[in-house]
Amino acid sequence: MFLRKKASLFLLTIVSVMLIGSLAACSKQKTASSSEKNSSLPQEVRIGYQVSPSGELLAKALGLLEKKYPEIKVKWIPFESGRDVNNAMASGSIDFGNVGTPPASIGIAKGLPYQVYNVHDIIAESEALVVKNGSGIQSIKDLKGKKIATTFSSTSHYSLLGALKSEGIDPVKEKITILDMLPTDIYAAWKRNDIDGAYMWQPTQAKLVNEGGKVIISSKNLADKGVITADLGIVQKDFAKKYPGFVKQYIEVLNEAVHYYRDKPKESSQLLSKELGLPPQDSLKTMQQILWLDASQQKKYIGDAGQNGELAKVLKDTGDFMVKQKAIPSSPDLKSYQQGLLK
Repeated sequence: MFLRKKASLFLLTIVSVMLIGSLAACSKQKTASSSEKNSSLPQEVRIGYQVSPSGELLAKALGLLEKKYPEIKVKWIPFESGRDVNNAMASGSIDFGNVGTPPASIGIAKGLPYQVYNVHDIIAESEALVVKNGSGIQSIKDLKGKKIATTFSSTSHYSLLGALKSEGIDPVKEKITILDMLPTDIYAAWKRNDIDGAYMWQPTQAKLVNEGGKVIISSKNLADKGVITADLGIVQKDFAKKYPGFVKQYIEVLNEAVHYYRDKPKESSQLLSKELGLPPQDSLKTMQQILWLDASQQKKYIGDAGQNGELAKVLKDTGDFMVKQKAIPSSPDLKSYQQGLLK
């Protein structure tokens, strides 16, 4: 009897040890699985954005990324120009950025460590040449001897130069003073009457019009002449390589914002009015001045595996133009621009 009890106790001990071991193994497997899952997501994402109407700015206003990934710390860092975003990308201080086609072409030409992953929008009336009422300027040909401000190496700068070229106007010969200013400085110079006009994007453009200005030509007019500009999403190469799934998910977030705007334009304008510093009706007007692109339209511009989109050629043409303007020493071949796109 004693031996039987002792054997039963021994068996019970073995079973208990085995059960504890099994539970420990399951716990380890669960922890490893959880750790593996977490390692596929960044702990922090730094997004460099510009205060201009776009799906990205609306996604920020809606808090879509924060709702999708509450465990990730999302840092939104504002910039006034694409060249500042390029500098931040070069220093590694941001993971995502928003730039126009000229800064992107310059960045790829200089070998900055990023790729274009999304075309946010095609620029139309959202960028334009605004001149002061009473300046005597009725067309591009009337800019002789005038002071026009823009932000160098931006889509606005590219469009201004393209507008002059389309009319066969040499700014040097015509003594047109083109000043390099950031949007806030342009608005201040406008109010001081230091400039006669400015080629600028929204919301600054709307503020200039409201302060006694009129639009002479827009980027939509120039697009009809082949001078195409767009707002692009860029991502650090190392970040995209380490977190490819997250990049795809962020594109879905941007796509959600675009469709929210298409379905609820008034609600979207109210949200962006706070971001843009404009009344809701003015905010809606600026939002209608760009062509918002959703995920289904990305292939046309970025392409996919085995197929090149239209954007690489636009960037190549832009880079070649920037060389002529001495903004960059050289523009690489088309293949380099194709490799600058994340498919």
